[in-house]
Amino acid sequence: MPHSVELVALLVFSCALVHTFAAKHIGSLAARHPAHAGLFHFLGEIEVVFGLWGMILCLLMWGMAGSKVTISYLETREFTEPLFVFVIMVIAASRPILEAVTALLVRFAKLLPVRAEIGAIWLSLTFIPVLGSFITEPAAMTLAALILKDRLFTQPLPERWKYLSLAVLFVNISIGGTLTAFAAPPVLMVEHAWGWDTTFMASTFGWKAIIAVLVNSTLLLVLMSRFVPRIISNPQSQNLVSNTPTAPRMPVGITLVHLVFLTAVVLNAHHAVIFVGLFLFFLGYTEAYERYQSPLLLRESLLVAFFLGGLVVLGGLQQWWLQPIVRSLDVHMLYAGATALTAIMDNAAITYLGSLIEGLSTPSKSMLVAGAVTGGGLTVIANAPNPAGFAIVRAGFSGESVGPLGLFAAAIPPTLIASIAFLFL
Repeated sequence: MPHSVELVALLVFSCALVHTFAAKHIGSLAARHPAHAGLFHFLGEIEVVFGLWGMILCLLMWGMAGSKVTISYLETREFTEPLFVFVIMVIAASRPILEAVTALLVRFAKLLPVRAEIGAIWLSLTFIPVLGSFITEPAAMTLAALILKDRLFTQPLPERWKYLSLAVLFVNISIGGTLTAFAAPPVLMVEHAWGWDTTFMASTFGWKAIIAVLVNSTLLLVLMSRFVPRIISNPQSQNLVSNTPTAPRMPVGITLVHLVFLTAVVLNAHHAVIFVGLFLFFLGYTEAYERYQSPLLLRESLLVAFFLGGLVVLGGLQQWWLQPIVRSLDVHMLYAGATALTAIMDNAAITYLGSLIEGLSTPSKSMLVAGAVTGGGLTVIANAPNPAGFAIVRAGFSGESVGPLGLFAAAIPPTLIASIAFLFL
């Protein structure tokens, strides 16, 4: 790739980052300029940002290097992850899956020495992120965000608590997927190159992640304790399973079939030709049993896939400046650098670049991955599942938008707790 194109790609990527931080302000311009409200709403959608600038980069490449180079570059990009996130979001958010998981949470919540609603929120921030190590992080994010949406994010809480709750959710999902070698995107990037298996992940990262997840969630609810009565006194929050109380009772067979689809997609997460085919069968099945379904989460899932696809296009040309930075850092600086870089670059891209460096020591490899997953809650773009959670819960925030600076500030405490767990335990 010509270096001039790489320089333009860095400029476009920088513009995308600025656009991300300005998205909330851009969306607010719709009220001031009603004649162009649709355009401002479109440009204010964070999920649109990277897809839009990815398209701009392709047009610039086409003009600078020609169609052959541009098409060749796009054909070398791997879009399996955006496709997988789209498919897993739709299936995980289906009514049978959501009802089954929520009912399970409610049952466990009753066993805890707190009120059931508080217990359900705590379990959503602890059990589901850890479950992400087995059903994948995007599926866990989708389930947790859907369960917490009406119980926490749309409640009349001060905005700062919603930001802190979202930050804890993002951090816990990012580190909660490290018990296995197949669930967290940044781990998937290195498992084959470095020969890491589930046993290694659980013994090196997993148990530390569980401790950090428990501490983050518990501290959050302790700090929010005086606001909890407002949450549980809202009648809407008592509906823990479905927003359609008149819907027919869910047959066990329907739930089992949905679980089979979910499991089959997870097991074939690396093979788009298989899980997309399974998804088409899933769509047919939901049509056949429409009375047991809620509207599928297609719009939000497509937006998230568009976001991640744009990140794949833009991120593919950042290797020339990112990899030298990663290579130049010592062990502890590597951890700090990976955490910081994750805030502006998807953590899977950071670990992928690290996997290309020859002669990287085992401690350096561990620090790189630990830093990448620890920083996964700092921004919406830091971890692939984050846009999924953002798309689901953003309606509970002012202007239906999450400010990047507010999220970054709120994510610092849970990120520090995760750092302490990974560095000192």
